[in-house]
Amino acid sequence: MIDRELIKNVKQIEIKTRGLVNQVFSGEYHSIFKGKGMEFAETREYQIGDDIRMIDWNVTARLGHPYVKVMEEERELTVILMIDSSGSLLFGSSVKTKRRIAAEISAILAFSALKNNDKTGLILFSNDVEKFALPKKGRSHSLRIIRDILSFEASGKQTNLNIALEFLLSTAKKRAVVFLISDFFSDDYEKALSSAAKKHDLICLNVYDPRDYELPKIGLAKLKDAETSSELYVDLSDRNFQNSFAETINKYVSTRKKIFKRYKIDFADIRIDRDYVKPLIELFKNRERRWAR
Repeated sequence: MIDRELIKNVKQIEIKTRGLVNQVFSGEYHSIFKGKGMEFAETREYQIGDDIRMIDWNVTARLGHPYVKVMEEERELTVILMIDSSGSLLFGSSVKTKRRIAAEISAILAFSALKNNDKTGLILFSNDVEKFALPKKGRSHSLRIIRDILSFEASGKQTNLNIALEFLLSTAKKRAVVFLISDFFSDDYEKALSSAAKKHDLICLNVYDPRDYELPKIGLAKLKDAETSSELYVDLSDRNFQNSFAETINKYVSTRKKIFKRYKIDFADIRIDRDYVKPLIELFKNRERRWAR
């Protein structure tokens, strides 16, 4: 049985995000993703004005006349939501947790896909792949995705992006638009990420709480690792501890950004105590400007 509070939360997210889709994101989604996927339709004889890059050299050599490939827009796209369901996504120092924001963003993407007649699939992962939902269409499927992101209890608590990305590569045979939503507290995922970016249209959304990056200087406090459950008492006012913490966090942030830049992966940083609409729109606008060149 699904409890009433969960049903209420799913309904709230649907109402909020459907409004955003209708008012803001539907046009952005269509202009950025629709028509970018092309598939081969046929060959025909070259005509003056045709793009010479589309010449089919094999057919041209066989028939003795120049022939070009005719491509057509793929009628539908496949959108895959890869959502981090590790213990750290349950954290939130303000009203909402990182998991809640991940669910709301996923709802925007799922309903945008639905409005454009595309299929949406789901991969939930921790230090292993926890759940896989085949890409489908329909409102009920989209709502089920939101429900699973909100309520699924992962058996693993840590984050392993490498395993999740390898699963994507082995499962999604056809090119898809993949949104990877995580806080990216993981190691050794560069190779798998680069492979995924080559095969798919990969977009990374980093959801973070400000306390992920900076701890308050409030003296002695008990800290608990959400992914390992280990606890320790720390003097948060201690300069050495603060410096060590900052060094560790800066390493994660620097590594992540270098990897995204190296493989030309689109990404956005989503701070969960602020409006996520602006960074999403900025991400979409940047993609649109780049493709318009």
